[in-house]
Amino acid sequence: MIGTGTIVNVSAVIIGSGLGMLIRGGIKQRFQDLLMQALGLSTLFIGAAGALKGIFTVNGAGLETGGTMVLILSLVLGALIGEGINIEKQIERFGEWLKRKVKSNGDSGFVEGFVTSSLVICVGAMAVVGSLQDGLTGDAAMLYTKAILDFVIVLVLASALGKGVLFSALPLGILQGSITLFAGVIAPVLSDKMIDNLSFIGSVLIFCVGINLCFGKKIKVGNLLPALVIAVLAALIPAL
Repeated sequence: MIGTGTIVNVSAVIIGSGLGMLIRGGIKQRFQDLLMQALGLSTLFIGAAGALKGIFTVNGAGLETGGTMVLILSLVLGALIGEGINIEKQIERFGEWLKRKVKSNGDSGFVEGFVTSSLVICVGAMAVVGSLQDGLTGDAAMLYTKAILDFVIVLVLASALGKGVLFSALPLGILQGSITLFAGVIAPVLSDKMIDNLSFIGSVLIFCVGINLCFGKKIKVGNLLPALVIAVLAALIPAL
């Protein structure tokens, strides 16, 4: 059935977050800190692997570099647009609104949990490509794989940051559900180059999320989200 992938993915996030919240009180702070560092390192290397794949290509016995201009153009223009709109602040405000609605004013990690988990599970090519495949052919295999990854990620995040992580299921469901629903319109417009660029820059942003998980909030990843749109549009420029 079309849409099953997103339903399974959202369910995995809800269940994983719930389990993380259950064990939160039973884990000492030093273990929570270590788990966050472990997740941060994992996220760093997942992002780095995808980013390096976008920069380096194997040609015969050697390596060729490419994508540098796409990287610079996407991040610079994306940062200017994102900072102008202050997307991260808007996401945080939505998180604060959710926090009040669910009466979790005493939960200091709510907004951080919501923002961080939303970025980790929503940014990346798997969400887009998997949803397109689900919408066009009913093949949800990629989203099933993503559901397993997201389950582990939110379980660890929720064990450290609490209830806010659970609500990342909302943007995930809206994003993937919309792409699946409108797959017939979106797919003919997206070229392989666009998807490659999206995967490349998405991996860079995931790497940035990993930095924040490891070292505290150093990069406003939310304000870099327009870089994903710029990367897709850059595929229309032959020189890039």
